[in-house]
Amino acid sequence: MTVLVTGGAGYIGSHTVRALQQAGEAVLVLDNLVYGHRAIAEDVLAVPLVVGQLGDRALLDALLTGAHPQLPAGPVQAVLHFAAYAYVGESVSEPAKYYRNNLGDTLVLLEALRQEGLRRGTAIPLVFSSTCATYGIPAAEHIPIRESTPQQPINPYGRSKWMVEQLLADFGAAYGQPSVIFRYFNAAGADPAGDIGEHHDPETHLIPLVLEALAGRRPSIQVYGRDYPTADGTCIRDYIHVSDLAAAHVLGLQRLRSNPGQWIYNLGTGSGYSVQQVIEAARSVTGRELTVVDAPRRPGDPAELVADAALARTELGWRPQRSELDTILADAWRWHQRSWAGA
Repeated sequence: MTVLVTGGAGYIGSHTVRALQQAGEAVLVLDNLVYGHRAIAEDVLAVPLVVGQLGDRALLDALLTGAHPQLPAGPVQAVLHFAAYAYVGESVSEPAKYYRNNLGDTLVLLEALRQEGLRRGTAIPLVFSSTCATYGIPAAEHIPIRESTPQQPINPYGRSKWMVEQLLADFGAAYGQPSVIFRYFNAAGADPAGDIGEHHDPETHLIPLVLEALAGRRPSIQVYGRDYPTADGTCIRDYIHVSDLAAAHVLGLQRLRSNPGQWIYNLGTGSGYSVQQVIEAARSVTGRELTVVDAPRRPGDPAELVADAALARTELGWRPQRSELDTILADAWRWHQRSWAGA
């Protein structure tokens, strides 16, 4: 059976493609390559890649009905949906871009899934990549964050993901669309093989920025705010290894196949690390030094975001294997060194 992975040439999507392949699934990637990487899909993962926009209904229909020539194993039987724009700052300055791509194109996908499900007489399961940004700035009493924590997103990126969650709830209630929603915390690290990893342009995530500074590829790392109500005054985040995220998606797909309902899970470790702790750990892992520059707080940065992921552990049997901070940093460092050497 073919599993369609939208956004499968991107960071989390590509790691999930590998996890699906290791689980024996036939995988097809749909990616517009705005942020995805052709070479990762075609050369490293050796997976069929369809270059196109998620909102192209004719293309989706061809994939779902089996008419597209690149399908590896017949019509699509499940969809893992990662395709989205994910820069918070850009979403504030260009909200139309985010609502059109993240929300509008997903609505096209859901309508195509509904139509094909009606034709087959059985619904096509969907696993959706959501985010802890849907929680906004949770009150201190809601840390660690549970799936029941009120969702109050504060930017168009977070709102676009929250709106897709509402679409999935409504399509499930009205049309029986089965879905798993995963709300990620801070994805980080790289495949331990060192051949796929995190490569964004521009890069905004803390760990790759710290590693670039340690490698001398940028002059310094900025710390935005040292006056938060935390032990060292810097923000605390829950870092989850990207390979552990990928493993959760395979389990989510298996759950939908055996129990096609609607499920929502946080994906995190339940342990938080401050910005300063990440910098110190990276120094230790790499054996290098870097320049740290203090900067003012960024608007909307919560002091602490830490997950309660007990539900995923209990219902899916999910157990993070590589999400200790030193392991995340060592895997990321290995990937970046290899990537820089080949640049």
